[in-house]
This record gives sequence, structure tokens and C-alpha cells, in this order.
Amino acid sequence: MTESQTDNTIFSFTPYEEKKGEKYMGKPQLKHFDNILQDWKSELMVEVDRTVHHMQDDAANFPDPNDRATQESEFSIELRTRDRERKLIKKIDESLQNIESGDYGFCESCGIDIGIRRLEARPTAVLCIDCKTLDEIREKQMG
Repeated sequence: MTESQTDNTIFSFTPYEEKKGEKYMGKPQLKHFDNILQDWKSELMVEVDRTVHHMQDDAANFPDPNDRATQESEFSIELRTRDRERKLIKKIDESLQNIESGDYGFCESCGIDIGIRRLEARPTAVLCIDCKTLDEIREKQMG
């Protein structure tokens, strides 16, 4: 994981070492990605709990309007971050379901292997790099 993927949460894992002749998305690989996704989700859930406690503990009714505005701004930024993380947790859950169904690691668009290194960089990826690139080009042209 990179820092940008988890906003300020960083955790590490050992990159998967493929064995010669190993089946793509066999049990060892699926277990590797299941562990990555579960750890990532756990860290995000800890952040959700931290935010709830922080907002409860630090909420104050400041008499100074500037202090009140600063606090509201900080809470707003924190809530936006948590909303992005809530969406990410949903993607993580979908990826975990794909692991259970045997669809994890294959492009939703063309069906080819997404690739272990790409999945380690973005465990919730559902498109291979070629389809994702085409998708981004289309989005840029439309937008």
C-alpha cells in the first residue's frame, strides 16, 4: 500500500513470491490478498472509531465564532475523509466477495488476469491496466 491509498494509514505486507508453474489466483494467492484486504479494512475501521471518539470528545461550543468555525471546518474535513473511506470499505467488501466467488484478480471488462503486482498496488482493482487506461482516456475525452 502507498500512503495515498489509505490517506494517512500505512501498513506493510510482504510482496507475494510466485512459484514456478503456480496457478494464477490459486489458494495461496487468494489467501495473500484476503489478508491484505482484511488488514486494510481493519485499519480503516479503527480510523472510523477514532473519528467518532474525537468528535465526541473534542466537540465544544466555543463562544468565539472564529474558534467555532475552525472546529466545524476540521470536523467537515474529517467527515469527508471518512466518507471516502466508507466508499473504500465498500470496495474492499466487494473484493472480499470476489475472492469467495473465485472472480478476484480477473478483469471485469475483458476477463484477463489483472496481475499480482497491480493488485498489490491497488487490491480493489477490477480492471486490467489496459482496460483501465482505455477507461481513463474515455473519461478524459467526455469530461
